[in-house]
Amino acid sequence: MTIGGPLKAVAAGLLLALAPACGVAAEMTVNAPAPRIDAASSAKVETAVFAGGCFWGVEGVFSHVKGVTSVTSGYAGPNRPAVSYEQVSTGNTGYAEAVRVTYDPKIVSYGTLMRVFFSVITDPTTLNYQGPDHGTQYRSALFPLNGEQDKAARAYLAQLGKSGLWSGPIVTKVEPYRGFQAAEGYHQDFLARNPRHLYIQKWDAPKVAALKAGFPALWQAGASR
Repeated sequence: MTIGGPLKAVAAGLLLALAPACGVAAEMTVNAPAPRIDAASSAKVETAVFAGGCFWGVEGVFSHVKGVTSVTSGYAGPNRPAVSYEQVSTGNTGYAEAVRVTYDPKIVSYGTLMRVFFSVITDPTTLNYQGPDHGTQYRSALFPLNGEQDKAARAYLAQLGKSGLWSGPIVTKVEPYRGFQAAEGYHQDFLARNPRHLYIQKWDAPKVAALKAGFPALWQAGASR
């Protein structure tokens, strides 16, 4: 969403009245293949950054993945002074709404997180938009934090491009990681704290349901913080 403060709920209501009744189908839910190349790790904790549209839903889904220990909504992109949600929402800052995921690589791998991301969170064929949200701040992108993640990310995008799961070309990019800024407090855990929010019910709750149905072995009921 591109409107903050008290107007956000009103804007979401208007959006729902105008949008097609499609829920998660707005960003095609697919069964993305297991990555042929994954990121090796011997660390106890790893971090990954994903941009895939409005961060409420991205955070909400990843927080229910077993092995994920925390998810933070924020902004990724250029290394610039601190930005606000309102600034990022103009689409002129170069930042994308993103999430920072910390996880135990012994339980869930970077490749598995990418598989979840492209299966139930984001449509990799929509350029600079996801569902009802349009602008460069809603682009889908992978921000590898090390060489192993970079290798796995590029290989997986190539693999998805040959999978035939989507009719259009893959436009998700691998972007250089230049830092991550946490979003304002009211954005954190937004889905968990606002399950009745109209935008959440329309666009994001179906993604969480798709994770539970499609990846039952990865599901953790208590959302990570």
